Amino acid sequence: MEILVIGKSGKEKISRSELEGMAHSFGNFVKAVVDIEKGIMAVGGELHSDEEALLLENGSQQRQLWGINLYPGLQGEELIEFDSVINLRPSHGNRTRGVGDEKTRHKIKEIVNSLIL
Repeated sequence: MEILVIGKSGKEKISRSELEGMAHSFGNFVKAVVDIEKGIMAVGGELHSDEEALLLENGSQQRQLWGINLYPGLQGEELIEFDSVINLRPSHGNRTRGVGDEKTRHKIKEIVNSLIL
């Protein structure tokens, strides 16, 4: 499956129906990595690390990248699940697969909501 970059440097927005089409590969969710500095996200990779690698190749900084799962069939708070191995960063104070910092979670939600039609 092709990884898409959504936002300033790639496709500007993605629809829920496009995400639902991508979700069939995993059941009912799509893996995504959000760059909270650039306000972009990569979607459609088999692994969060594949999406992370693409963003790193395109100038993102690892400390700005956060892995999430998107459930396009759900609404509100249930749309985003903060769970990815790439989020394990003890050296930056994040010791879980989630996103411990509330400000970071809020920024991720803002970016995701701005990029999904």
